[in-house]
Amino acid sequence: MTAQKTRSRVPRLLQAVLVVVGIYLAFRVIFDVILGQPIPASLMVMYMFFVIAGVFMVFTFTEESARELVAPIKALVDDPGKKNIRNVVFIIVPLLVSAIVYYKMQPSLDAPLELRSIHPAPPASVKAFGKRFDLTKLENPYRKFEKQDPEKFRELVAEGGVVYIQNCQYCHGDKLDGNGPYAQGLNPVPLNFQDVGTIAQLQESFLFWRIATGGPGLPKEATPWISSMPVWQNFLSEEEIWKVILYLYDYTGRRPRSWEHE
Repeated sequence: MTAQKTRSRVPRLLQAVLVVVGIYLAFRVIFDVILGQPIPASLMVMYMFFVIAGVFMVFTFTEESARELVAPIKALVDDPGKKNIRNVVFIIVPLLVSAIVYYKMQPSLDAPLELRSIHPAPPASVKAFGKRFDLTKLENPYRKFEKQDPEKFRELVAEGGVVYIQNCQYCHGDKLDGNGPYAQGLNPVPLNFQDVGTIAQLQESFLFWRIATGGPGLPKEATPWISSMPVWQNFLSEEEIWKVILYLYDYTGRRPRSWEHE
């Protein structure tokens, strides 16, 4: 009985507002803090639209609950004793909306963003090391040793790590976080392989294509591409590139996507 009286003291409108705010904060915590993947503003607006619509439907499911929801608003408008509060609200709300609109309409002095795809669509085949590879069927020739010969697999990963440190860590960082010594001098900065949105989303054949052909190997259909990636087939062997790819996934603890699950 006491619990029911306690709940009844919280206006239903305030309950609805608290639910909406709580869901919004949960989105921010989950995506921004836990996953490290901020939600685009346009997507957040869409999410919150459905959240507010859903909360409104739940809180107006019955006629009684609907009356409870609008009761504070109706009282503010109709109750002569709340004239002063009503006048303050009617002044503050328009001013607040005006301030938000004014802030949103301020021109940005930042340089315009360039449209750039982090993971451009790969071609069906690619020419590298003097031969042509079918990317739709290409697999890492060393991946099989992960199950067949774990000891040899660890040796291959270690060899890939040596190649990475000698050639790649200057840009992508010794922790594979895109924060190498040269990173801040590049535009755009190198990819963060620790991010769940990079290599974890790709097949190993994609990485082979991007590493072997570098920035100049990007498709011409959607130019201009922006990439500082060298054409590594001019500096590394085919075997070294495959070993580096093993190291990338092993160090980050990610698993490459496979064609079987496509």
